[in-house]
Amino acid sequence: QVQLVVSGGGLVQPGGSLRLSCTASGGLFTINTMGWYRQAPANQRDLVALSTSGGSTEYTEYADSVKGRFTISMDNAKKTVDLQMNNLKPGDTAVYYCKTIVRLRVGGPYYQYWGQGTQVTVSS
Repeated sequence: QVQLVVSGGGLVQPGGSLRLSCTASGGLFTINTMGWYRQAPANQRDLVALSTSGGSTEYTEYADSVKGRFTISMDNAKKTVDLQMNNLKPGDTAVYYCKTIVRLRVGGPYYQYWGQGTQVTVSS
């Protein structure tokens, strides 16, 4: 069973920065994708940023609303993914979740796991 542990989050003023970190553990597995989603009250859980491993190449994807402000970085060897969030806005307030898609064996099926959420509040 793959576990994801999330750290970071908190309260920050508009224009401020926060960094979220997520570490995967729990046996042998190969990471295909790690990323971040967020869910504001009464809203659905939406993609923030994803990083997908493609051999020697890493592919990233961002929600339009965070492009140019957020940066995702995945370390496949350490099984970690960070989200650096700059120039935060009140609209970024949400619970942020880490997700990973892994293979437990070569050529096997993909499995998806979620970490616990962490609250990010942007307010003056």
